[in-house]
Amino acid sequence: METTIRFRNQWAERLFGTHHQPDMPSEYGIVMGHCFTCTRHTGILREAAARLTAAGFHVLRFDFSGNGQSEGSFIETSYTKYIAEMEDAANFLKTCGVKWLGFAGHSMGAAVSVLAASRFSEIQAVCAIAGRFSPMDPYRIFSPAEMQRFQESGRLQFVSRGRQLELDSRFFNDMLSYDMLAAVASLNPPLLVVYGTQDDIVPAEQAVMAQAINPGHLKLVMISGADHFFSLEEHRDAAAQKIAEWFSKIRETTQGVVWKH
Repeated sequence: METTIRFRNQWAERLFGTHHQPDMPSEYGIVMGHCFTCTRHTGILREAAARLTAAGFHVLRFDFSGNGQSEGSFIETSYTKYIAEMEDAANFLKTCGVKWLGFAGHSMGAAVSVLAASRFSEIQAVCAIAGRFSPMDPYRIFSPAEMQRFQESGRLQFVSRGRQLELDSRFFNDMLSYDMLAAVASLNPPLLVVYGTQDDIVPAEQAVMAQAINPGHLKLVMISGADHFFSLEEHRDAAAQKIAEWFSKIRETTQGVVWKH
């Protein structure tokens, strides 16, 4: 069963989400974060949520503030805020009886999931889908012309998915304050990294880099021919199946471990 839900973040903004409830009572849950300028309705998140729910997990995919249906201004976007909102979403699942929790995310949501899990020691498993693990460089995200305008005005205006959006120096300063490689290296819960071999936004070499940093805790899955968004149904299906199988396996190995945050 799918239900549209609302909960508040730590700034009292209403966040909207879709809560997938399994057919049988369950204490196991996954929070999902979406990509930069996206919403909770990204295809790979919908498909993965369906597979995880069928495997007996509660799943909450939600819109970060300033995106989708959620309240908040996009210019307030930051890794720090999104990390806190992952905790807020986890607290919502706790009210539904969830005691074992995993994080998952796509692209920017993948990075946020890893960073959030490194902060919340009770998280039992993390899945990063097409996430960037190299040092965060805004010049890899925005065009030289956009960055030039940012240097001149202190604000960056751009269009994404039909929306006129704006960021200022707070976003970049916050982004550069995080070290993804250090977060991966120190991550205690097991990490599943899923990439498409034809990803032209975040190259698959990122996954190999992450695996080399923490091979004991990281499993790498490559989906042949898939792009950054797993646009083809066959690629979404393959990735979602691997994700559900992996979370189910981790659940089996951590029976009796519950989330007490």
